[in-house]
Amino acid sequence: MSEKLNVITGATGLLGSHIAENLAARGERVRALVRPSSNAAFLKNLGVEIAMGDLNDLQSIRQAVSGAAIVYHCAARVGDWGPWEQYQAETVSATHNLVEACQAENVIRLLHVSSISVYGIIKSPKAPLAEDAPLGQHLWRWDNYARSKIMAEEEARKYPEHTIVRPSWIYGPRDRTTIPRVVPALRSGKVPIIGSGENYLNLIYAGDVADGAIRAAQHADARGQAYNLCSDGEVTQRNLLDTLTDALSLPRIQKHVPFYLANKFAFLRECVARLLRRKKPPRITRRAIYLIGRPTLFSSVKARKQLGWFPQVNIQEGVKRSMEWYLAQENKP
Repeated sequence: MSEKLNVITGATGLLGSHIAENLAARGERVRALVRPSSNAAFLKNLGVEIAMGDLNDLQSIRQAVSGAAIVYHCAARVGDWGPWEQYQAETVSATHNLVEACQAENVIRLLHVSSISVYGIIKSPKAPLAEDAPLGQHLWRWDNYARSKIMAEEEARKYPEHTIVRPSWIYGPRDRTTIPRVVPALRSGKVPIIGSGENYLNLIYAGDVADGAIRAAQHADARGQAYNLCSDGEVTQRNLLDTLTDALSLPRIQKHVPFYLANKFAFLRECVARLLRRKKPPRITRRAIYLIGRPTLFSSVKARKQLGWFPQVNIQEGVKRSMEWYLAQENKP
């Protein structure tokens, strides 16, 4: 095993667990900062060192990153629902605290996981967006996820030895955010195709994002750089929904709803949910509609040229692995 220490925050989540799995397979030493309430069984089975702590506790962060060559910061509030205070604490303040700990412990490289959501809402794209595109364009009211990710990037940039990756829509085994919402919705028979369904999507398998993050973190010339990690539009919305319904042995979706109507309906559902102070998101949100109904917008040319990164897992194989994992969890006693 390599003596170089890799530390991961958010290692019990989707991307963090795949980074841990990838590094462990390479024989690298891995430590994960894990909250006491989290299930770390998967990480322990990989041989990952567990450091109990919290990103709101500076001392526990310092202990976790002590001696680290690379810190992979995957922890953040995920999803598109919740009060700003939660995003502030779990994404922005957490990143601020981690940067402070990295400075105190002289960490060699901080790999910060951001999101293509930082670019905002691109209404009329003329070409795929590269990393030099302006951030925060046309943000919606209550788009706390995107705002918190933009602010977290600002915190990460305060660390001189940083690298930022911006994945697109990540899917794969151990997804406890998107798949648990998508599968019940598909089973209900209430999911329509948004628009024509011919728009291409930037879906990317979690294992491929993990590979890109590791390449960026280990590349000498990636210091101070940002990289989009996404497909070039491998699959259309219709293809994706067909693949998912086929995997679940469900009828393929035939109903279509115009994008603008779906978006307005989602906004009304959000308004009602907020008036009623509901903790769970409505069945449909504007970000969900935008995620599935938008065209391909983002370029990963920089990551391909500078890092030699190319996605390896196609949508059919990725969905197969994801559904196998989800159904196995569902069938556990």
